[in-house]
Amino acid sequence: MESLREAVEKLKLASTENTTDSTESSLDCLLSALTQNNMEASRKMQEMGILPLLPTLLNPQSSCTPKVANIIAEMAKNEFMRSPCVEAGLIPPLVQLLNSTDQEVLLQTGRALGNICYDSHTLQAQLINLGVIPTLVKLLGIHSHNTALTEMCLIAFGNLAELESSKEQFASTNIADELVHLFQKQTEHEKKEMIFEVLAPLAENDVIKLQLVEAGLVECLLEVVAQTVDSEQEEDIAQLKTASDLMVLLLLGDESMQKLFEGGKGSVFQRVLSWIPSHNHQLQLAGALAIANFARNDGNCIHMVDTGIVQKLLELLERHVEEGNVTVQHAALSALRNLAIPVVNKSKMLCAGVADVVLKFLQSEMPPVQFKLLGTLRMLIDTQAEAAEQLGTNGKLVERLVEWCEAKDHAGVMGESNRLLSALIRHSKSKEVIRTVIQKGGVKHLVTMATSEHMIMQNEALVALGLIAALDLVAAEKDFVGANLVSVLHKLLSDERSAPEIKYNSMILICAVMSSEPLHKEVQSLAFIDVVSKLRSHENKTVSHQASLTEQRLTAQS
Repeated sequence: MESLREAVEKLKLASTENTTDSTESSLDCLLSALTQNNMEASRKMQEMGILPLLPTLLNPQSSCTPKVANIIAEMAKNEFMRSPCVEAGLIPPLVQLLNSTDQEVLLQTGRALGNICYDSHTLQAQLINLGVIPTLVKLLGIHSHNTALTEMCLIAFGNLAELESSKEQFASTNIADELVHLFQKQTEHEKKEMIFEVLAPLAENDVIKLQLVEAGLVECLLEVVAQTVDSEQEEDIAQLKTASDLMVLLLLGDESMQKLFEGGKGSVFQRVLSWIPSHNHQLQLAGALAIANFARNDGNCIHMVDTGIVQKLLELLERHVEEGNVTVQHAALSALRNLAIPVVNKSKMLCAGVADVVLKFLQSEMPPVQFKLLGTLRMLIDTQAEAAEQLGTNGKLVERLVEWCEAKDHAGVMGESNRLLSALIRHSKSKEVIRTVIQKGGVKHLVTMATSEHMIMQNEALVALGLIAALDLVAAEKDFVGANLVSVLHKLLSDERSAPEIKYNSMILICAVMSSEPLHKEVQSLAFIDVVSKLRSHENKTVSHQASLTEQRLTAQS
């Protein structure tokens, strides 16, 4: 410890006298102490006042600089030393050293900055503000042959890329070209994995997604898939997953997705299609997710349905009715749901038997699968009266929907169940469907749906309830009374926040239930006429007109 104290004292003298020889030997002594017992030596060196000396010793022209940066890197391995390093003002001179041409200086400087800022978003953000990203990207290009420096840059990118504030800076550099170029040169699994760890957070940014696609990353990923798809080695299986996941991530950007789709003729699109019939679950999953991502605009959806993709997805789902891979089921249903959005696709998909295959998953107990199943059916029957009637008279389906309408632990499933129940009635306008919904106990859920915080769901519920009242009020009367329908309508009409269409459909429904004696009595007891008369002066003409008609009806039947 005495030699350590002596070394620090010599450094204090050297920092004023600028004597290189004594500085070198003192630094060697400090490094030796850190090698023997890093934590203890770091604590002692801090107590002896080493940190204030270091900024002046970080001189770009000095031969001692790599050792000074190395000492800082070693001390900053200890969490208790990081704040003192920052307080001693070490970050700015270290950042300046990243402009050095000396590879050893660059390596030790990178290590020092990495250790000081380790696990601190605040300090990493400070580095970003000091402009380290363009500097590091430039270094990667210049020193790509230096393995240690390359790894240092990749570790830094991996840490900085986690911060949202870094994405804009990365996007203004040629990081995409550099990383793809580096990836193409790699043969070792570990090196590829390091690059993947940088690519994944960067590819969350849409601008960088497109840059990566243009730099040729997709071709690299397809090559990795081809090389690893038949392997049973753990590291190959992991790399296959990483590559296919990254491929799907690139397709989340609108521009990058459209570039790869190439009007449905793109080689990448065709390769991804070939993954769906694969026997590899990871590729099946990635293929289905890729189709779901390609199916984000009507033109793509129409082209894909016309070229037979639906059949491939149905065959995939059929394979997973028994195998039961939940992620693949979820992905394939997501793709079908998206494909069913354009009106021209609905009848084609119904004719292809999509509804029949989807119904095979009705017994699934997995909420993600339930959610996508419901969404797919709802998209399919939109404007399709015959299909809505066929599904709406399916007792098992309606029974399951009513059950899921009570899935309070899964708000998404509960919401989609309500919406599908309403859609079956709205699109079929069928008395048989209405009777099935009444028999299975669905009316109370539609009344509850009318109180949703989402206006679109309120409106869908009110239209469905209006059809029930118009087509089979006698059968629904008991359920309407039990679910306090009239009270719900009174609240909707009294609430100033209710949208015009909510008020309009509530009044339509009031008029429709007036021919029921018990419901008529409830309307009278709640003094609806007062609420409705106020709406005659509503700024929306449709609402004010309907208020006049409703008031006349209420007055005539009072």
